[in-house]
Amino acid sequence: MDKAGDPTVEEVLRHISPLTKECRALLEKAYAFAKQAHAGQKRYSGEPYFNHIFAVATLLAEMKMDPVTIAAGFLHDALEDAHLSEEELEREFGKEIVFLVKGVTKLGKLKYRGLERHTESLRKFFIAMAQDFRVLIIKLCDRLHNAKTLEHVPKDKRARIALETIEIHARLADRLGMGKLRSQLEDAAFPHAFPEEYKKVKELLKEQRGASEKEVEKIHRILQKELAAEGIVRMRTESRLKHLYSLWKKLEARKMDITKVYDLVALRVIVESVEDCYRALGIIHRLWRPLPGRIKDYIALPKPNGYRSLHTTIFTGDGGIVEIQIRTEAMHQEAEYGIASHLFYKEEGEGDGRVRPNRNIAWVEQLLDWQKQVSHSGEFLEHLKMDFFKYRVFVFTPKGDVIDLPDESSPIDFAYAIHSDIGDHTSGAKVNGKLVPLDTKLKNGDIVEIETKKNAAPKSKWLEYAKTTVAKRHIRNFLEDHSPLRRLFGERGSAA
Repeated sequence: MDKAGDPTVEEVLRHISPLTKECRALLEKAYAFAKQAHAGQKRYSGEPYFNHIFAVATLLAEMKMDPVTIAAGFLHDALEDAHLSEEELEREFGKEIVFLVKGVTKLGKLKYRGLERHTESLRKFFIAMAQDFRVLIIKLCDRLHNAKTLEHVPKDKRARIALETIEIHARLADRLGMGKLRSQLEDAAFPHAFPEEYKKVKELLKEQRGASEKEVEKIHRILQKELAAEGIVRMRTESRLKHLYSLWKKLEARKMDITKVYDLVALRVIVESVEDCYRALGIIHRLWRPLPGRIKDYIALPKPNGYRSLHTTIFTGDGGIVEIQIRTEAMHQEAEYGIASHLFYKEEGEGDGRVRPNRNIAWVEQLLDWQKQVSHSGEFLEHLKMDFFKYRVFVFTPKGDVIDLPDESSPIDFAYAIHSDIGDHTSGAKVNGKLVPLDTKLKNGDIVEIETKKNAAPKSKWLEYAKTTVAKRHIRNFLEDHSPLRRLFGERGSAA
């Protein structure tokens, strides 16, 4: 803060390394320009609007984003709220920053409940996002600061904004592997979206937290000593308390029984190499007995959003149960910041300076393909809500390929995700080697095998089993094409 109590640009610059002359000059200019552009504007709380602008730029700097993105963070509301023209902004800061600011402005116009009016803007935003992911990262930081200050927003708007934050922004952060940002968005919005549930979870956590933290501290002391004795000295540990919204979702699935949540407080072990991860896991299992079925190797089989880590849950020996996560420093950064940590590349031979998604994030390409195919806005909206803003399950083909599906998907959804022809000729399904009904809900880690027959065909009942819009569309199309009336009129037409 300066003498007047205003935040200073130095508070942003201290997060940047290396801090070059060019970087300093750009950010000092963006800071001064934004401060002048928003002079006299106030937020609902009565504080200067520039405080919000500054908070967004600071979040971006803390995430180690590039100087251009941080500058765009300072300027992200300049076109809409400061009534500046694109030409003026481009003259001062260039095309790249204008592109980022325009992309953020488009998403700012969206309202999730009753989104039909804004679906075309949403389509344009996703195209902009796929062209440069920094647009989305700026918007998520913008939304996070707004969510943290929701208590100042009029009550009639508060719940809607909180729900948007959880159902759109947090889901997008999750899809990009940005675990820390996702949790912050959810927890900031939770008390305003679901106030009664928030109070109940907070009370339950207060009762259980102390005992869990003591168990983790005891494990931490023993483990540090044992790992050092085995030569794993370049390591650190940290504990993390389960985020409130995430805890509520887990409690819902366990009938609000907090004693069945084993990762209330988890211990993270951060080591130097992948080899040390597996060595540490072996040492942990030598010291404490693991719970069967609770060992997960996301290093050998990363989640499609890039998450890598080893997870195990152990009996502490005195009646307690603790989850331990083991990862390298690079994996930890990826888990916290996802795409912002490293999933960027620049197309060779392209000089526009934009940062595009790594091709590992296949769902972005799927989304772009889908938005070209759909015939009306309602169908695109349904697809977004069902297939892209829901929690995900990651299941495997028998060959080990990962298929990313919405939560509660069935073997029918899996079949159509592989190929429409496989979906249309599905006769049965095996999950983990056992025959299962086609309405079975798939779970993370399931190995799914689809059986097909030449004469098998979609049935109307399948529409109840399918969760993805793609599967439902193929089933409906098949049923319409092969309906008795269609066949009757088709035959008469050809006879005539």
